[in-house]
Amino acid sequence: MRKLLAYPLTFIYFFFFGLTLLVFHPIQWFCFNVFGYETHKKSVDFLNFSLMKCLLFLGNTVTFKNKHQIPTNTPVIIVANHQSMSDIPTIIWHMRKHHVKFVSKKELGKGIPSVSYNLRHGGSVLIDRKNPRQAISAIRDFGKYIQDTKRAAVIFPEGTRSRDGVPKKFQYKGLETLIKYIPDAIIVPISINNSWKTLYYGKFPMGIGIGLKFEVHEPLKVNEHEKNVLLESIEKTIKDNIVI
Repeated sequence: MRKLLAYPLTFIYFFFFGLTLLVFHPIQWFCFNVFGYETHKKSVDFLNFSLMKCLLFLGNTVTFKNKHQIPTNTPVIIVANHQSMSDIPTIIWHMRKHHVKFVSKKELGKGIPSVSYNLRHGGSVLIDRKNPRQAISAIRDFGKYIQDTKRAAVIFPEGTRSRDGVPKKFQYKGLETLIKYIPDAIIVPISINNSWKTLYYGKFPMGIGIGLKFEVHEPLKVNEHEKNVLLESIEKTIKDNIVI
């Protein structure tokens, strides 16, 4: 019965999700080309707020728990496990004061209204996962950009999303590169729970009646910790707070 109900709700969700992408694409273009970065950034914030709220059509809710005061005058590296595409608009909206940017695969840089435009023009980096040399070089330049602008880089060290909520082994190379080129960064670990259940049945229909939960853990200053200890601590903190 639950899956049967999910079909019409998913049609409604996809309609409004797609409509949101189409509406905000020209808005982004106009903001970026006429008013510049700050106005474009605000349009992206509200794009992601709208995408996040589309989950309500599925009866899904989002809880974002953050008890920590994270300064906005220093670069930030947000490290999280990855369970679904719903993770991205939620993080962008709730961490918006830090000017969130992403390390994304190059395939997302074209063909998706609003999303591809923002990835190409909003300060994120597109990497070729089949070309490690290009990927590391791009992440290095991205790290320097985050260091200079004091914005926030988001990285999912698992490399790809978990399809059953069970976290994958973290791949440290990209995170190590960011740490190297953002020496003043504060690392913010985030544990994500239940997001994978939106894809419980696969891509269609979507999972319904789900409570997605995001928890921000205590920030860690890069320059106050030995690298290997820091990496292990981040992974342990995130995974210890994932409920399967």
